[in-house]
Amino acid sequence: MIKSVFKENRRYTFSDYFNLTNPIEEIVGEFGYTFSLEIISLPVAQNLDEIAVAKLKQTFYTIIPKISLTSEIAKRDFLIAPILMEIAKVTASKINVEYPLDIDDKLSGSLDYLIRTKQNLIVIEAKKGDLDKGFNQLAAEMIALDKYEDLQTSTIYGAITIGDVWNFALLHRKTKQIIRDIDSYSIPSDTEKVFGILLGIVESTN
Repeated sequence: MIKSVFKENRRYTFSDYFNLTNPIEEIVGEFGYTFSLEIISLPVAQNLDEIAVAKLKQTFYTIIPKISLTSEIAKRDFLIAPILMEIAKVTASKINVEYPLDIDDKLSGSLDYLIRTKQNLIVIEAKKGDLDKGFNQLAAEMIALDKYEDLQTSTIYGAITIGDVWNFALLHRKTKQIIRDIDSYSIPSDTEKVFGILLGIVESTN
């Protein structure tokens, strides 16, 4: 029998998963989920406001050389928040910041961002660095949402970002499968793609 990745008599918060060194397959396997790294066909909005997105992209090109982005809070304020504010402007979605979730002693803490619509959920985890370690945390948060949320949706979406790089994932609720997209997207060059995917997820009828 494979030894558990968790220590006995210890409570784990989402942030603890960032420091786990076990393979992601073992971590999600503790909860009965499987993991794969694949090309994901993500929803992409076709009705982008090209002028607004172009302005956002140009803003990034203008401010990034002028701002020290060495902390997580700086990246959240200057690289992530502007994108989410544009999503809030053009959709009826609800964006929760530091959303608390307490499932059990293995799944508790706060989600950096939770975007909620009538049809979909997107959890976004922002980290200072290391997408792979950050993905461990994102996976735990997606599993927690799956256990908590009674919204009749077949898929929960996730994104891990270090501000200037975004990577997406999804959780198939019926099969308990977590899939991480093999592709990543850079800010500012891929601003249209990141915004289009987020908007596509929000608007999709999954």
